[in-house]
Amino acid sequence: MSKRVPSKGKAHRFGGDWTGLKLDVLGKYLAAYTTALKNQPFRKIYIDAFAGTGYRVARNVGEVGPSLVPELPEEGGRLLDGSARIALKTEPRFDRYIFIERDAKRCAELEALGKEFPDRAAAIDVRQGDANEVVRELCRGSWQSQRAVLFLDPYGMNVEWSTIEAIAATKAIDLWLLFPLGIGVNRLLTRSGERPAGWNERLDTIFGTPEWRSEFYKVEETKDLFGEVETKVIKAGLDAIGRYFNKRLASIFAGVAPEPIVLLNSSNNPLYLFCFAVANERGKVPALRIAEHLIKLR
Repeated sequence: MSKRVPSKGKAHRFGGDWTGLKLDVLGKYLAAYTTALKNQPFRKIYIDAFAGTGYRVARNVGEVGPSLVPELPEEGGRLLDGSARIALKTEPRFDRYIFIERDAKRCAELEALGKEFPDRAAAIDVRQGDANEVVRELCRGSWQSQRAVLFLDPYGMNVEWSTIEAIAATKAIDLWLLFPLGIGVNRLLTRSGERPAGWNERLDTIFGTPEWRSEFYKVEETKDLFGEVETKVIKAGLDAIGRYFNKRLASIFAGVAPEPIVLLNSSNNPLYLFCFAVANERGKVPALRIAEHLIKLR
């Protein structure tokens, strides 16, 4: 991986050791994907919905520092390839690269990648805007002669279920999705079951249904020694939450990897699920075979 510093601006900073793991899986899948489709007539597209700058920063060995968000490193460390640069380095190459980013400065860094990869410069399409809106717009187009891999790596709980539905509806996109299991969803699921209305709405948007309430909370009634009824609210664990989300994916995609990768922080606490889903019915068997092989290697 490159340690070269971009000519302008700062590298986009996110993740820890688990970041390298997910990008390693993504990179190997991209290479297998373009190899499998190299003799097919489809136009091959890579879509990165939260592209950042194309770089990521790894901590120096032994480096420890405070952070407002414990899972994210502070300034310092060496520059490594982010998902955008990994995609641009993939051989056989993609026919088109769509990088989506809200921040204007990061978009400029993505545009600058054309100078580093001149043979791919004309194929780079940087779009500034909300990832959900841009992805849904892309999905509304014709996909009959196109196939794509889409990497959804949100900064938090930013991916809306309507966006995931639009991806599945293309019948043409393979999706790698980072689901905020412990770092997001679980934090909104209070033990008592009582939450601000805004939290409920956020979870409805992520899951695409209010049914998660009955899935994640059970009410148990027991009688004490005096015959009085005691009510206890039981909250689902992380495993149940993850299974439910994967089941939701399976309800709209042609195929879904049954065992997503669980990404852990340095204390071995689950942060994310790295999920895989394929929208194309005819292509699901080889796609799942490749994805499940890479997942089992972790």
